[in-house]
Amino acid sequence: MNKKATTTIAGPNTRLTHAGYDPRSFHGFVNPPVVHASTVLFPDAKTMETRDQKYTYGTRGTPTTDALAGAIDDLEGSAGTIVVPSGLAAVTVPLLAFLSAGDHALIVDSVYFPTRHFCDTMLKRLGVAVDYYDPALGADIAKMMKQNTKVVLTESPGSNTFEMQDIPAVAAAAHAHGAVVMMDNTWATPLFFKPLDHGVDISIHAATKYPGGHSDVLLGTVSANARTWQTLKDAQYALGVCAAPDDCYAVLKGLRTMGIRLERHQETALALARALEGREGVARVLHPALPSHPGHDLWKRDFKGASGLFAIVLAGADADHHKPKAHAFLNALRIFGLGYSWGGYESLAVHANLSDRTVASPPTEGPVIRLQIGLEDEDDLLADLERGLAAAAAA
Repeated sequence: MNKKATTTIAGPNTRLTHAGYDPRSFHGFVNPPVVHASTVLFPDAKTMETRDQKYTYGTRGTPTTDALAGAIDDLEGSAGTIVVPSGLAAVTVPLLAFLSAGDHALIVDSVYFPTRHFCDTMLKRLGVAVDYYDPALGADIAKMMKQNTKVVLTESPGSNTFEMQDIPAVAAAAHAHGAVVMMDNTWATPLFFKPLDHGVDISIHAATKYPGGHSDVLLGTVSANARTWQTLKDAQYALGVCAAPDDCYAVLKGLRTMGIRLERHQETALALARALEGREGVARVLHPALPSHPGHDLWKRDFKGASGLFAIVLAGADADHHKPKAHAFLNALRIFGLGYSWGGYESLAVHANLSDRTVASPPTEGPVIRLQIGLEDEDDLLADLERGLAAAAAA
């Protein structure tokens, strides 16, 4: 953000509009240049030997990646941000940065499934022990800490089932044992929750989602506090994991409208969640902003808002009939697309597979349908969901 905006303006939408780039640094153009670069030239041999200039090679940053990283730092309050090619890479790079053979990691049981897959395959193959903990533990996570516990990875709300965690309590317990605390904060974005302000060391985002906002780019960001920044930065350099300039530009452009998009996502999603709660055919609505949600008090205490992702549990199906009822619901939809990811402009629905849970029991009343609420009109979306419920009831 340019100095004038930084010193005079604090509103979230104004910060999103101006963060990360000063037009005066490049001839006054309001958008940063898209720099496609591998080779960077040096003015002389001594400078080449000492690398005493801002940019030295494409993998180590360009004006485009710096503009995006600077914008994220402004939003997160972080010491530094790395930009990587996907949301999953935003999880795996910091885990590799802070874990070594013989270490132990604690991972929340409601974690994003590809994260679990990485932990159960790559990390274990590299000699890292992994245990999963119940998202409701809070400060009691201290009982699971071992002498070699180096990382606690949190995600709140939980993936697919939206369990809330007491992040400050988890962070305090982890730090008391010397562990680094990481959080996948993709659901809330830094507009609704700033992890580093609540004791987290490393904030992880799939920028594919709300920052990109248009279902057309894959990107991840990882933001660190001062204590952990250098280790994270060194790991990115060692791994050679960097993002393409066009993708960085697309996400930076998406950031400019993220605030107003999130307002619409939040408003429509909450209205639909309220409309579905108690409706015939719906056993439960899993949305932390609803007073009925078990983690509502934590959400209300720590979060400034809710995004457009929540889930419903369909009623009236035993375990053997979850799939037929879920498929009937999904196949009846006309506006909701059937597809993975979320955070884009279009509404999506997916049958959540929760068979990976080990300690946090998933809902048992019926299949869990995760809903991504896009920018369509509320009445049209509600009518589409009613079509799905009618089909599920007849299944």
